[in-house]
Amino acid sequence: MTSVTPRSRHWVIGDVHGCAEALEQLLLRLPTGDRLIFCGDAINRGPSIAASMERIWGLVESGRAVWLRGNHEQDLITALRTESWFSGRKLAGCDTYRQLGDQRCRQWLERLQHLPMAYWGDGWVATHAGFSPLTWQPDLQVRLDFWQHYDGRFGEVVIGHTPGPHVRRLRDIVMVDTGACYGGELSAYCPETKAVLSVPGLRPDKAQPLPGLRSSDPSQPALSSR
Repeated sequence: MTSVTPRSRHWVIGDVHGCAEALEQLLLRLPTGDRLIFCGDAINRGPSIAASMERIWGLVESGRAVWLRGNHEQDLITALRTESWFSGRKLAGCDTYRQLGDQRCRQWLERLQHLPMAYWGDGWVATHAGFSPLTWQPDLQVRLDFWQHYDGRFGEVVIGHTPGPHVRRLRDIVMVDTGACYGGELSAYCPETKAVLSVPGLRPDKAQPLPGLRSSDPSQPALSSR
């Protein structure tokens, strides 16, 4: 088992989305004794989904990492658990289902169902997209409502979900999805030191088309990378 000391720092890693090569490069740069928090959406989009899942799960089993649930994991869970015409259509359009196949996806279902929604640190919390301002519970789809209404009650909140050109801060919210599967970078953020580590994601010729929504505000300051 990997040795993670009680005083270990944490690194919150943005949406991997099947970018296994970028993940390996990032892991080479991260201190081996620090704890890793994967911010959800490890699946779909990229070309190496199975390899990404296996690598992250191995880190979880070693005690070094926590894999949080993202909206892509939740969508796969829901589709696999709901035997219907609609779920069948959703599975047919799912990159993970196409790459892994039905049997392997169902073997993963038990693990995915137990992924936590949030990881609570000392004065900070990591979750995939944010918290609902109505209930202040983790919400896997929220964006603008959380960005506008978060009042700092949980300290610093580190999220993925929304790709942008760099790790950026919006008051007490830090956004770590830097679009690895869209030709951007795969990034990790340390809440204890505010440090950022980034590596290149997919090459442009292999990247997915970037969704229309990139970031909360391109004018938000980038956090320095090293």
